[in-house]
Amino acid sequence: MEAHGGYLSRYEDVDTAWLARLAGAALEEDGQPIDDCGLLVTVLPGPRVVRFAFDGAHSYGRAGARWYLAHHAFARRLSEHLNTAVHAYVFDPDDLESVVSYGNGRHVGGETLRYEDAEMPDGLDDEDSSFELMKNRWPLGHLAKVLGVRREELIRLPRQKTALLDLSGEVPAGPLWHLFPHALTQTLRRHQTLSP
Repeated sequence: MEAHGGYLSRYEDVDTAWLARLAGAALEEDGQPIDDCGLLVTVLPGPRVVRFAFDGAHSYGRAGARWYLAHHAFARRLSEHLNTAVHAYVFDPDDLESVVSYGNGRHVGGETLRYEDAEMPDGLDDEDSSFELMKNRWPLGHLAKVLGVRREELIRLPRQKTALLDLSGEVPAGPLWHLFPHALTQTLRRHQTLSP
């Protein structure tokens, strides 16, 4: 499994042009140019979890995943506008996992676990079911529970269908759900109709 990071929250529909402007401003606040950079948006339609991640030279590989350890302007800014928390996360399968949460524009919690510091009972291996259950108490496991998904779903989220917003160009206005294939938009539209 490859290292990755980004920002996670419950899905709320927003305007794509507004989202691109917010992402560009946050990226510049975090010291990165918006030239040749995009915002990847991935949605798990059932539990309605959304992942945002930057698509630029600074965001790939292990170093790119770890960039999210210290760059939280997007999570902070987005949490000011959503009715839910936004979580900056890092998954580095060789070293650590980290979650830092923001609500209403403020830091509201988080945890980092270095795997070498994890207390593990003797005789466990990666296939042991008790080891799998233990990982549910680690930062990504706890976040998965909060978001109503399994830890494995969060870890595999970057492999799901993704839309790309080009931050260096003009992003047309429109609801975020319009960016997703028909199979996803049906679930999201149904929720929009049921929402007060």
